[in-house]
Amino acid sequence: MTDRILLRAGHVVSMDPAIGDLPRGDVLIEDGTITAVWPEISADAEVLDMTGRIVIPGFVDTHRHTWEASIRGVAPDATLDDYFVDILDTFAPLYTPEDVYAANLAGALECLNAGITTLVDWSHINNTPEHPDAAIRALAETGIRAQYAYGSANTSLAEYWFESKIAIPGDDVRRVRAKYFSSDDGLLTMGLATRGPGFCVNDVVTSEWALARELGIPITVHVAMGRLAGRFGMVKQLHDLGLLGPDTTYIHCCYLHEDEWRMVADSGGTVSIAPQVETQMGHGWPPVMQAVEHGLRPSLSIDVVTTVPGDMFTQIRAAFGAERARVNADCWQANMPVPGSMLTARRMLEMATLNGAHVAGLEHRTGSLTPGKRADVVALDATALNMAPVHDAAAAVTLCADVSNVETVLVDGVIRKRDGKLTADVARARRLVEESRDRLLAAKEAKKTA
Repeated sequence: MTDRILLRAGHVVSMDPAIGDLPRGDVLIEDGTITAVWPEISADAEVLDMTGRIVIPGFVDTHRHTWEASIRGVAPDATLDDYFVDILDTFAPLYTPEDVYAANLAGALECLNAGITTLVDWSHINNTPEHPDAAIRALAETGIRAQYAYGSANTSLAEYWFESKIAIPGDDVRRVRAKYFSSDDGLLTMGLATRGPGFCVNDVVTSEWALARELGIPITVHVAMGRLAGRFGMVKQLHDLGLLGPDTTYIHCCYLHEDEWRMVADSGGTVSIAPQVETQMGHGWPPVMQAVEHGLRPSLSIDVVTTVPGDMFTQIRAAFGAERARVNADCWQANMPVPGSMLTARRMLEMATLNGAHVAGLEHRTGSLTPGKRADVVALDATALNMAPVHDAAAAVTLCADVSNVETVLVDGVIRKRDGKLTADVARARRLVEESRDRLLAAKEAKKTA
C-alpha cells in the first residue's frame, strides 16, 4: 500500500530552477519520494495544510561536532586556540560512549527541530570502539539523514593534534563500515574525518586518505583556519602528496592561498564554511565569495555548539553579513561601487540547501524539492510576526525566520516535527544530555583535584 502525504497550498520555494517558486503550490510525497510539485494536485493522501507556510527543502549542515552537545555553551568567549585546550584536551578525554550517545541524540534532535534534515557528523571522539557505535545508534534513532564521519580519538592534545603519529584505526573503520554502512543507499552514510597535514605526519595523512579510498567513503578535513593551520599550507601539502580529489570536503578555508583555491577547484573538491565560528573564534573571514569566484559551491555548517548556536539561520546571516561587510569596506577604501556579484538572500538559501546536499554527496537525494528526490521538507510558519507580511519568500527564510518558525519537518517522507513539536521523546533526550553534562563536569573537577 502506497503511503501518500500531500502538502497543500504552501508558498513553495523549491530550489529547483526548473520548478522555481510557487506562491501557492502543492507537494506530493509517495513512500518517502517527492513525486509532484505543482500549483494544485489532487490525490488520495494525508493532507497537511500549508496555508501561510513557506515550504523549502530541509537545511544541510555539512560539518558539526555533534558529540559536543553535552557541553553546549561552555566556551562562549573561546578562540580556536582556546578550543583545542578547553575542549579537546579537557573534556574530550573524559567522554564515555554514554556521553557520546546522549550528545548525538540531543544534537541530532536539535538539528531536526531547527529544520536541518541532513547532517555531516564530524565525530572526532572515538576514544574506544564503543564510541562510534554509540554515536551511530543515536543518529539512527532520531531519523535524521546523516553522514557519519569517523574521526580520531581525542585522549591527548599532544598526541593527536601536533604532528601526530597516530593514525585513525583502520580495522575499526572497516568494522564500522561493514556493520553499519554496507550499503551507501541508507538514511545514514559514512565518511572519514581526517586531521590532515600539519596536524599529522605525512605517513599518517597518506594512510588515512588511502583508507577512505579503499572503503569508497568521502573525506572531510579542516584546512587554513586560525593562527596555526592558516600557515600550514595544508592543501598545497596534500597536492604535493598526490592526495587531492573530488571525494574531499575542505572545511573553513579562511587562509587558502590563491594557488590552493585553484587546486581545490581543479581537483573537484568541495567546501564547507562555518561563518559564525570563523568570525567569532578567529579562524578568519568566511571565504564565501572566494569559493564562488573559483567556481565552487560553498555550503554552510555549524561546527561547535560549545561556542555558537546550532541552527542554520544563524549561519546564513553570519555569512551574509560578514561577506557583504568585507566587500563594502574594500569598495569604500578603493572608492569604487560594490560589484554586481554581491551575495543575495536567495543565494544564501541555496548554500544552506542545494549546495549543502552537493557537498555531502547527496544532491541526487536531497537539497531541492524535485520529483524523484527523497522528501526532506521543512515548512515555516510565515504568519508569525517575525516573518509577516511576506514580500520575498527566500528573504523571509534567510533574514527573518528563526527556529520558532520551523513548524513541520519531514525526513525521507517521515514527519519528524508536526505543529511545532518534535515527534521524538524530547524529555528523555534532555534528561540524558543533562546527566551527561553533570557526569562530565564532575569528571573534570575530579581530574583537576587529583
